[in-house]
Amino acid sequence: MLTLALLAGAVGFRWLLNAHQSTVGGPYELLDTQQHRITQDNFRGRYTVLYFGYTHCIDICPLTLDTLSATLERLGPEGRTIVPIFISVDPQRDTPTVMRNYLARFSPRIVGLSGTPDQLKPVLTAFHVTVHRQDTKAPDYRLDHTSILYVMDRRNHLAGMIPIDDSAEQMAADLARILHRD
Repeated sequence: MLTLALLAGAVGFRWLLNAHQSTVGGPYELLDTQQHRITQDNFRGRYTVLYFGYTHCIDICPLTLDTLSATLERLGPEGRTIVPIFISVDPQRDTPTVMRNYLARFSPRIVGLSGTPDQLKPVLTAFHVTVHRQDTKAPDYRLDHTSILYVMDRRNHLAGMIPIDDSAEQMAADLARILHRD
């Protein structure tokens, strides 16, 4: 399953790299782990790094969040200016409490967002995120999903994408390059 997810992520990453930047991203309105309404305007003037995943993931999502947290620490003061955002693709199981407890294991700075399937659909479409539920009848189902870090600039436009399989050192170099390009 890990190989399949990484392959799907690599194919999606290549496609997105070739897509025009204005076709990736857009406005969103979701709820944070305290059930406050959050839109992209809450982050205006700040860089954000968005990752779409789910808390019941056994491998890729926790590894990505751990690497992203280490990346932001590695960047020092510059890393503290970036807002890491985790958007759940599993609203059925990822309640605000579940997300809050899960994200606390990685960094208190990560903003957790989710919503109803109807709220998530336009966000997933805007970011070209695909989600496929495996074993649809099992309560411990797995989700295959697009796994890319989306770096959004201060105006909520796509500034770059970073593959999730990079080391914290490489992610930090990529993020620094993107920040200094703007």
